Amino acid sequence: MDTAITLRSARFRAEREADWTRLDQLVRVVERGGAHQLSYQQAKDLSSLYRQAANSLSVARETSLDAAMLDYLDALVARAYLAVYAPQERLGGLVHRFLTQGAPAAMRRSAPFIGLGFLAMFLGALAGYLLFFEDPAWYNVFLPADLAGGRGPEASTDYLRGVIYDDDAADGGLAAFASLLFSHNTRIAIFVFGLGIFACAPAFLLTFYNGLIFGAFYALHVDRGLGLDLAGWLSIHGVTELSAICIAAGGGLQLGAAVLFPGTTTRADALRHAGRDAVKLAIVAAIMLFAAAILEGFGRQLVQDRSARLIIGWGIGALWLAWFVFGGRQRNVSR
Repeated sequence: MDTAITLRSARFRAEREADWTRLDQLVRVVERGGAHQLSYQQAKDLSSLYRQAANSLSVARETSLDAAMLDYLDALVARAYLAVYAPQERLGGLVHRFLTQGAPAAMRRSAPFIGLGFLAMFLGALAGYLLFFEDPAWYNVFLPADLAGGRGPEASTDYLRGVIYDDDAADGGLAAFASLLFSHNTRIAIFVFGLGIFACAPAFLLTFYNGLIFGAFYALHVDRGLGLDLAGWLSIHGVTELSAICIAAGGGLQLGAAVLFPGTTTRADALRHAGRDAVKLAIVAAIMLFAAAILEGFGRQLVQDRSARLIIGWGIGALWLAWFVFGGRQRNVSR
C-alpha cells in the first residue's frame, strides 16, 4: 500500500512540479517587493498557477497522497493566496494615501456637516460673549471652577495679563490652565463624535456649549482690554484645537444624519456608508489635537510676541485649510 501511494505521489508531482516551482518563484517576488514588482504577464501567471495549485491540493487530499506532498502544497497555496488576495500596500503606503487622498477627500465630502460644527461653535461663542456683557455672573455658570482656575471676573487685570505672557506673577498658572483646557477640549471632541449618532442633537449642543465657554472667557479679557492679547495666546494652538472639535462634531453629525435620514437604504447601510468618512474625520481631529498639544507645549512658551502668535496660529490654520481643500485632487494636464 505504501509503495503504491509513493509511486502515485511521485507521478502526480512529476506532472505538476514545474508549475509549482514557477508559482513559488512568483510568490517570492511578491513577498520580497510587493505585487507591483510583477509584470502584467507575471501577474496573470500568478493567478492562473495559484488556481492550478489549489486544484492540485484538492486532488491530493481526495486521493490520499503522501503527507509530505500535502504539507508542501498546503504551504505553497497559502502563500500564493496571500500574494493574490492580501492587501499589498504597506503601513507607510496606507498612511501616505490617507494623508494625501483619503482624509482631504473625506473632509470635502463632509463639508456641510463640518460647517454645522463650526456654526455651533460660533453661535455658542457669540451667545457666551453677549451674555457676559449683559451680566458677568454668567461667566461662572458657563465655566466650571476647575477650568476657570481663578480666572474670573474677580481676578485682577494684571493677573490675567501675567497669565497670558508667562509672567512670574502668574505662578505657572498658564501651563496648568492650558493643560486643563486641552484635556477639556479633547474630551469634548470625543464626546461630540461619539454622541452624534444619537439624532445629532448631543453633538451640536456640546459644541455649542464649548463655544459658550470660549465666548465668556474671551469677553472677560475684552472687558479688561486684553482681547487681542488673549486672541494671540489662543491662536497659536487654539485655531487648530477648536477646529479639531468642529471637525469631530461634523463626523458625529454625519452619523446622526444617517440615522435620521437613511433615504432609500436601511439605517444600518446608511450608517455604514456615512461611517467611512466620519471615521476619517475623527482621525483628522485626533491628528489636529496632537498637533495642538505640540504647539501649546512649545510654541506658547517660546513665542511671547502677540503678533507672532497670531501669525503662527492663523498661518497653521491656513495650512490645514489648504490641505483639506487641495489635497488629493487630480490634476488635469493639457497638452
